[in-house]
Amino acid sequence: MHYESFGTGRPIVFLPGWGGANGEGRDVHEPVFEGRPGWRRIYIDPPGTGQSPAVPSITDQDGMLSSIAELIDELVGDELFALAGTSAGGLHARGIVKRDPARVLGLLLRVPGIVVDRTKRTLPTEEYLIKSAAYQEAWTDKQRRYYDPAEEQADLEFLGRIQGDVATYALREDPAVRFEGPTLIVTGRQDTMTGYADAWPILEDYPRATYAVLDQEGHDLPVQRVGLYRALVADWLDRIEHPDA
Repeated sequence: MHYESFGTGRPIVFLPGWGGANGEGRDVHEPVFEGRPGWRRIYIDPPGTGQSPAVPSITDQDGMLSSIAELIDELVGDELFALAGTSAGGLHARGIVKRDPARVLGLLLRVPGIVVDRTKRTLPTEEYLIKSAAYQEAWTDKQRRYYDPAEEQADLEFLGRIQGDVATYALREDPAVRFEGPTLIVTGRQDTMTGYADAWPILEDYPRATYAVLDQEGHDLPVQRVGLYRALVADWLDRIEHPDA
């Protein structure tokens, strides 16, 4: 499985959305670590995405989660580590936390996928998303640089077989578990893919969570509120680094 690693220190693992490669997460988050030593950032391409080939033996989300967890174990060994998951990567991150919460220093969920069945999600309309010229330019640039290349690289047949059935796209066991480490949940007010409301009920599982809903952001968050998003991530890292503060 392909990954990129930068820096040294506490491991922090970034998991992309379904079909996404590691480049977007890398470019969004790396500026947060400028002038912040002590972190080894690991950006993963799950099987069938980016530069990681599909694994025919993986037929469901549990298989995908196990392969990601095995790579993390290989990369970090017995070290404690932080986790950041975007969209479906948030489901993977929560699944890893459930396996052993004591190993995880902190958890970041960006536009997390909470309700797997799309017909049962609570979703806002997009009517209040102001698609100004600046927004369109930023969104188009993001699409060109990250999402289009990721789709071209992805094994869509392999991913589609898993995603096409709720029974295989969901984890067999609910990933809910009480996690008392510093947590950050960031959602988009105009996110019509995973929404923001379905993430609110999981807040009780995370007694040290900051929960943010960013206006003028959809599922591609951050498009316009990049500085705000990075400030929230920086605060989350501060809380991990200084647990008694």
